[in-house]
Amino acid sequence: MKSSLTLRRFFPFLRWRRRVNRSTLRADLMAGIVSAVIVLPQGVAFATLAGMPPEYGLYGAMLPAIVGALWGSSWHLVSGPTNATSLMVFATVSTLAPPFTPAYVQLVLTLCLMIGIIKLALGVARLGALVDFISTTVVVGFTAGAGILIIAAQLRNFFGIDVPQSPSFFVATTNVLSHLAEIDGWTLAVGIVTLAAALAGRRWLPRVPYMLTGIVAGGVLAYPLNVMHIAHVATLGPLPSALPPTSMPDFSLSQWRELAPIALALTVIGLTEAISSARAVALRSGQRIDGNQEFIGQGLANIAGAFTSSYPTSGSFNRTGANFAAGARTPLAGVFSAFALLLILLFVKPLAAYIPIAAMAAVLFIVAWGLVDVAMIRKLLRTSRGEALTLAVTFIATLSIRLEVAILVGVLVSLLVYLNRTTHPRLTRVLPDPAAGRRFETTQHDAALCPQIDILRLDGSLFFGAVEHVRDELEALRRERTDVRHVLLVASAINFVDASGADLLEQEARAFRTAGVTLSLCNLKPQVRDVLKRGGQLDAIGRENVYDTKDDAIRSIYARLNAGTCALCNARVFNECHVALPDGSPRERPRPDFALASKGHVT
Repeated sequence: MKSSLTLRRFFPFLRWRRRVNRSTLRADLMAGIVSAVIVLPQGVAFATLAGMPPEYGLYGAMLPAIVGALWGSSWHLVSGPTNATSLMVFATVSTLAPPFTPAYVQLVLTLCLMIGIIKLALGVARLGALVDFISTTVVVGFTAGAGILIIAAQLRNFFGIDVPQSPSFFVATTNVLSHLAEIDGWTLAVGIVTLAAALAGRRWLPRVPYMLTGIVAGGVLAYPLNVMHIAHVATLGPLPSALPPTSMPDFSLSQWRELAPIALALTVIGLTEAISSARAVALRSGQRIDGNQEFIGQGLANIAGAFTSSYPTSGSFNRTGANFAAGARTPLAGVFSAFALLLILLFVKPLAAYIPIAAMAAVLFIVAWGLVDVAMIRKLLRTSRGEALTLAVTFIATLSIRLEVAILVGVLVSLLVYLNRTTHPRLTRVLPDPAAGRRFETTQHDAALCPQIDILRLDGSLFFGAVEHVRDELEALRRERTDVRHVLLVASAINFVDASGADLLEQEARAFRTAGVTLSLCNLKPQVRDVLKRGGQLDAIGRENVYDTKDDAIRSIYARLNAGTCALCNARVFNECHVALPDGSPRERPRPDFALASKGHVT
């Protein structure tokens, strides 16, 4: 039994081998063929976007896809080149070497190995939860910015303008705008035809990859133009080999030191893409995803890619979704996809030489616009100011600074927004709802208040970061009502109290007591009560002033109120007010023109 568990740990594909049968093999084979057809234009497009020779994108969908499928945990995740990773590679590495050059390729191969090692180490160390610190807002903002960057980077190719390639949004757009007079009409025509055909194919031929439809249409137009010497439309050129050749990264310490921050940022982006894609499909398939195992699978995939002429890969959301929709049942679909791509390349490799670069730019426009999730952006902007701020900062940072820094800026802002929210718990004055017994509602400015009791509710944890804010809020509310003799703090929403928070409650209880006011607590959660008990604050506050429920608290505090004051009060805030005075004597009927209940929204 122990040896079996060890084997499954090192060879996770043994866990699902019993799912494989004749039916699943047939389904996985068909899904693999669909995935291979989809990745053919994608691989070429994304490699071009990354500044790599086009064949590297196809090689990235071979051995890395097989390794990622067999050593990951998802039944449907398909690994290979992705748009965000490709853009990150270009934006970061192009500052170190010119794209498409041997020096650039060497850097990218080294980067691929480093990313693989980092991912593998994170998975082995069981640190899969780190991805959870990257909020949805950061991902949406980053991918939207990445989409705009892709469009800016491909403008020169779409219009046929001979200007330097730049990873900067502002430089790339400025270069194009300053050379609009140099637009090549035939190249632009090829781009427009490709764009129109791809959009039409996506609308009316959903079973055919729209990229393929667009590229074929653009190639059909460009071929006679070049052959008949009507115009010169730049093309990709022939692919050197259908089989991925071996490659060797650079192991020099200086280069690893230079690439380290880029590798860390690309690791974050790659793992976010992979885990998000796997979880999205798992929700529909009912599978449970092991994030740590996915880290391991993606790490091994990139390590394998570094030695087989690939560039950094990740889980592809588009191909993963298509794989699931095509009926894939096991990870063997990803394996079949790699072999199907190899067979397809053997037949279509000569045709790749005629693919126009303008056509690649056109399909990348569609891919890029798909990264801008307009509906989600609107939703986040309506959610809260904090989410809107995080989204805006991440988006602007993606467009204006280096991408590996932009994603970290987004994460930092989201954490700061979270810390600001948790360090400013809301302290509100509440009253019992007359129509719902002891259920409390937030008071309004015209509410009738009890002259002797002030009821406050704290919504949030009471820890060292929130202590000063809560102290200031208590002081402000205390200044508003100096006549009250009892303050009841409803603690039902306090999930956590640390030593600083417990000390604050003790200090406030002493300060209230000095002023002739009794501080009481109710609805303490067991873990909060335990902290106060162990620290001695429960005794300092007074165990007689700590109640299990609001009903107990109101009943006990009401019995201690000044009966003379109650006799002159017509507020009748509590149920007890309508029965008798605190000393047990009968209550006179209130004046009919007095409002007994306050207005407000129930919380």
